Amino acid sequence: MQKENKVCNITPAARVNAVQEYYFSKKLKEVAEMNAAGKNVINLGVGSPDLPPSEKTIEALCEHAHNANEHGYQPYVGIPELRKGFAGWYKKWYNVDLDPKTEIQPLIGSKEGILHISLAFLNPGDGVLIPNPGYPTYSSVSKLVEATLIPYELKEELGWQPDFEELEKMDLSNVKLMWTNYPNMPTGANATTELYEKLVAFGQKHGIIICNDNPYSFILNDHPISILSIPGAKDICIELNSMSKAHNMPGWRMAMLASNAQFVKWILKVKSNIDSGQFKPMQYAAVEALKAPKEWYDNMNRTYGSRRDLAGQIMHTLGCTFDEKQVGMFLWGRIPDDAESSEAIANKVLYGANVFLTPGFIFGSRGERYIRISLCCKNETLEEALNRIKNL
Repeated sequence: MQKENKVCNITPAARVNAVQEYYFSKKLKEVAEMNAAGKNVINLGVGSPDLPPSEKTIEALCEHAHNANEHGYQPYVGIPELRKGFAGWYKKWYNVDLDPKTEIQPLIGSKEGILHISLAFLNPGDGVLIPNPGYPTYSSVSKLVEATLIPYELKEELGWQPDFEELEKMDLSNVKLMWTNYPNMPTGANATTELYEKLVAFGQKHGIIICNDNPYSFILNDHPISILSIPGAKDICIELNSMSKAHNMPGWRMAMLASNAQFVKWILKVKSNIDSGQFKPMQYAAVEALKAPKEWYDNMNRTYGSRRDLAGQIMHTLGCTFDEKQVGMFLWGRIPDDAESSEAIANKVLYGANVFLTPGFIFGSRGERYIRISLCCKNETLEEALNRIKNL
């Protein structure tokens, strides 16, 4: 007779209890259940580009995938062609010189880079400055490595830039690292040379590593810039970049970080003990994608521009206001003053119109009075969402 299974008296590590399941992980399961029930939910929540990579990118992947000797384990530092490709891309578009051998580290998506950087630099208890509102992964990863989270507020009246006067009044003695993200997600605030100069000076003054997450600089933005273009930035800054957005490769998990050789070496120590190199044919395909001419970005942005117009109509229908100067692949709007909350509006639209929008509260308390619309769906889908919301 088989014995009855009993639950062992086992508990997870304390770090597991310090974080919650990622909001989109939970919500998309609910959306999937609604779709299974025939609801046909329109997903305007997640920023996953629906456009394909360039033809040359796909052709390079197929060509190299046919080579029998390109399916093995790959170097943790990526193939030389990929590192050179990233270096050339940075020189062409950002006017930043990077040594492809020592100052670039390919990543399996920039999200993993956030973890590798945190493990490489943060001891338990070290302070880390987290933007509010900001990408939730900055907070969750900092909790997982048992750092001390120190939120700093981004305010609409300051163009969603850090308030450096407030930062200087804070106790920074234990702060080791600061996360920034420009062009900003979720607010769409653009980077400026002046902002990057202030961040570099702030990091140098206090001995704080400035980690700038920069995957949106080509989306609806005519002048992409990098924090590494500021003199002296490489000594104190790390920049993450990704091929998910500007090259329509989110599922490929192709990204990189750049910094001084010593920082890159320390991060590689961590990374090489956690994962492996990326599939070689994908690396060759990424090299082709990085060669994209200006016309590639212009064509993509014409598509996003027309989608932005429709997203703006959805915002107006909901009574929301927004900054027309936003860049990136989302539209960030302030909800009406008499609205209960961003979550209440998002739930009303989800359950009443079968349209999934992102409530701003998930990005921090400073995002509570805002919602976010993704531009990653076709015009006809946005038009359908607009009509459903009008009829709500």
